[in-house]
Amino acid sequence: MRTFNLLGTPLVATTYDELTAHVHDLARRGGTQAIDLTNTHIVTLRRQDAQFRAITSRFDYFVPDGMPLIWCLNALGAGLRDRVYGPTFMRRCLEQSPAPWKHYLLGGSVECVAALQRKFSGRIPPIEIVGARDGYFSPDEEPEIVAEINRLAPDFIWVGLGTPKQQDWIHRHKAAIRRGVLFAVGFAFDVNAGLKKDAPPWMQRAGLTWAFRAFSEPRRLLTRYLRFNLLFLYYLTKDALVSSRP
Repeated sequence: MRTFNLLGTPLVATTYDELTAHVHDLARRGGTQAIDLTNTHIVTLRRQDAQFRAITSRFDYFVPDGMPLIWCLNALGAGLRDRVYGPTFMRRCLEQSPAPWKHYLLGGSVECVAALQRKFSGRIPPIEIVGARDGYFSPDEEPEIVAEINRLAPDFIWVGLGTPKQQDWIHRHKAAIRRGVLFAVGFAFDVNAGLKKDAPPWMQRAGLTWAFRAFSEPRRLLTRYLRFNLLFLYYLTKDALVSSRP
């Protein structure tokens, strides 16, 4: 998998199947790895915010989750046909990682976690979800969650707490988790649980997933997406002008 630097973030050019095979290999090797399913918001926030850049410094891979990132990487020679979209990757990786692979879910509401367990545990071949916690835990409960993860020893730990909370949680606890691949997947929990609608395929192909989400939850997301999308374009333009100087 080749890596391309975009606005200071090392993005991995990969596919769904290639990444799934790679995380299987990582889990077999042991140790702890962290993967962020990265969109333009995260790339821009890493460029703009030194604290967030430090929080995400313990991630081993940044995987492009948004089509605008794919277009940028292809301009650099990546030759990608599609993104690795968090909700789709989570579903496909779980389906391709049945027992004896073990999974742990951390995030979402109680209803969300229960729906995810029902959806994936009933598959043939069975998908083994060894533990799950909703995202509404107190700081005092975090050592207990880490201890549970270490006791259950899952291969894959899916963290859906939203940005920047999920990155911060992984940053603070990665060193204490003995083994497993940690994924920061955010919105993937609600989509796969069936609690929130995803953008139609044509909007996803056009790089408009952000617009669908923003207008689905305007109070929470519209201002954030408009701000960070404009900042993303600003930084791209700024870097292009700087690189074009003789």
